[in-house]
Amino acid sequence: MSISTGTARARQSLPVEPEAGSRRLNTAKALQEAIGSQMEQDDSVFVMGEDVAAYGGIFSSTTGLLEKFGPQRIIDTPISESAFIGLGIGAAVEGMRPIVELMFVDFFGVCMDQIYNHMAKIHYESGGNVRVPMVLMTAVGGGYSDGAQHSQTLWGTFAHLPGMKVVVPSNPYDAKGLMTAAIRSDDPVVYMFHKGVMGLAWMAKNRRSIGAVPEQDYVVPIGKAKVVREGSDVSLVTLSLSVHHSLDVAEQLAGEGISVEVLDLRSLVPLDREAVIATATKTGKVIVVDEDYQSFGLSGEIAATIAEHDPALLKHFSRVCVPDVPIPYARELEYAVLPTAARIEAAVRTAVTA
Repeated sequence: MSISTGTARARQSLPVEPEAGSRRLNTAKALQEAIGSQMEQDDSVFVMGEDVAAYGGIFSSTTGLLEKFGPQRIIDTPISESAFIGLGIGAAVEGMRPIVELMFVDFFGVCMDQIYNHMAKIHYESGGNVRVPMVLMTAVGGGYSDGAQHSQTLWGTFAHLPGMKVVVPSNPYDAKGLMTAAIRSDDPVVYMFHKGVMGLAWMAKNRRSIGAVPEQDYVVPIGKAKVVREGSDVSLVTLSLSVHHSLDVAEQLAGEGISVEVLDLRSLVPLDREAVIATATKTGKVIVVDEDYQSFGLSGEIAATIAEHDPALLKHFSRVCVPDVPIPYARELEYAVLPTAARIEAAVRTAVTA
């Protein structure tokens, strides 16, 4: 099956870079705005999932939407992921554009048949005649002592399975633009937001979880990475919260004369392989920073992408990922396995001397 990469709808808008002095939103507010805007424009868009209505989503992805659109379009569901994801698939097949929230990505195990054998395959199995314009939105990530069953990222799992686009924003601007693009897509999109980039007061905040977001509609094209910091010595290829950590490290090491480039992938499917090859060509030293598990995942795919392009391109390659163990509950142990700034800095220093 091939996922269409062209414009999904005639009203697709172009990227709009935020101007200096633009209003600033956290990532949660940017998500709410993207969903609300598309619901205003298209009656076929609706949201359902656990605690998305009165509670506003446990990570505030849908706060305020119930009051604006009512319970017919912002729908709280029972704790039955297979049932409501299946309902979303049926609605999408019949021409609606559902946004279905799977509260934690870790819960995918109880509904994977609906996701992979139905949502992802119906277009292929219908010979391209049936579309599934559905967004499966889910929270990912550790750092909050949520334990082994509520702290994984697992984007590599979904990226490995054909038939679904996979997007992972790292900041408010991208969060709005990618959600707008996801809702307008005629293909199923898995939209994965890290708890740590939402900018919520009750969670650990960082300065990059709040940023300039234009009021008008815009899209961030799915499948286009972005160099968020130029550099010449080492490339950090990363996504989501790890972009924040990587930028912190790059800023710190710049004072020592070490120039670090940071590439935010933004999407795993489609993967912007040209951007990966470009940064590898520029520096010759690549470190993949990934909060997913190390083996059989994104970091290996990045290595293969570069090697298949030119095996002699790299002078150094390494990975800062979660080792192949369940995410620990104890804070000290959890932070020992996460790709923290300290681990990234150590990897960069090793690469510079390699």
